[in-house]
Amino acid sequence: MRVITLNILIVEDNKTLAGNIIDCLELKGHEVDYAASGKQCLSLLETTSFDVIVLDVMMPGMNGYETCRTLRYQHRCQTPVIFLTAKTELEHKLAGFDAGGDDYLTKPFEIEELLCRIEVLALRGKRQDVGLLQYGSFSLDTANGDLSINDHKIRLNNVQYKIMRELIQKAPDTVSRQRLEEYIWGDELPQSDTLKTHIYQLRKLISTVLPDSGIETMHSRGYRIRS
Repeated sequence: MRVITLNILIVEDNKTLAGNIIDCLELKGHEVDYAASGKQCLSLLETTSFDVIVLDVMMPGMNGYETCRTLRYQHRCQTPVIFLTAKTELEHKLAGFDAGGDDYLTKPFEIEELLCRIEVLALRGKRQDVGLLQYGSFSLDTANGDLSINDHKIRLNNVQYKIMRELIQKAPDTVSRQRLEEYIWGDELPQSDTLKTHIYQLRKLISTVLPDSGIETMHSRGYRIRS
């Protein structure tokens, strides 16, 4: 299999490993850019378009999963992403796909395998589902703010959208009340019962479609999605 010259971004804090990958890819005729951190990756994506992003998981500061979530859900980046990591456990692989990754290659690896996976992703093309946050039966469109539950659309107001976005992004984990309030209102925190009121309204909307699912209160901890 051979594809046209690709523009590839390598995001890896190990400069020796990154250099070896870059040298091999350039020998194959591809154009390669380099970022040593998640922040540098996001900065490059503001000005440059890539065919594939090769993203290390274990980086200081913003790790690979956080970087991928940000580029998918905030920057709406459709570029295919392949994760590189020494972690082989299934839970870590699933976390990578949940973060918006397209492939997962464990270290150590053969450069020919990485090249093959890169070319497969390039041929597959851009992601068409970017902008959708999904968990269980819930799908939140970050472009128009609609919540879909088993293909049934619910129009949300701004506060309801922010609540669902944070809960779906963190699902199945619990999100504290403080975290939700700061995410929605910043430093101008509302009266004590305001969040509860919005949660109650959201539960009513969801219950019309899924009576047994929705937003669960975790005593003294916060809220989480139950799907």
